[in-house]
Amino acid sequence: MDEESLITQQQTRRRLQQYVALFLSIILSAATTVLESYITREPYHTSILTGEGWVMELLAGHPERIRCELGVHHSVFEALILDLQEMGHDNSRCGVSLEEQLAIFLYASVTGLTIRHIGEHFQRSNETISW
Repeated sequence: MDEESLITQQQTRRRLQQYVALFLSIILSAATTVLESYITREPYHTSILTGEGWVMELLAGHPERIRCELGVHHSVFEALILDLQEMGHDNSRCGVSLEEQLAIFLYASVTGLTIRHIGEHFQRSNETISW
């Protein structure tokens, strides 16, 4: 092998090592960012009034308030809950009561808000609202 060929091989090897080092650096940086986001997760829904609390407040409050917020009278809401229970519906696996599930559906129907806004109102994740 001549000296020029040897120098070319060394330069190629060095360049390859630099690319591998750059690639590993990018992978490690991305992995660190992802891990940090899991370790330092900051709660998003921190309102003192939960969705469940708001629904219970509606059910215990003035009869016109539930009609204004959910579009049905208290008696209709209770009848819908009984019908849903008779059909086998119950609290969700996520811990959302049947009353809150119905309220979420009715509130979304009445307001036409986005999932994100409904999630904020009920203090639930977007996945819980759209599920």
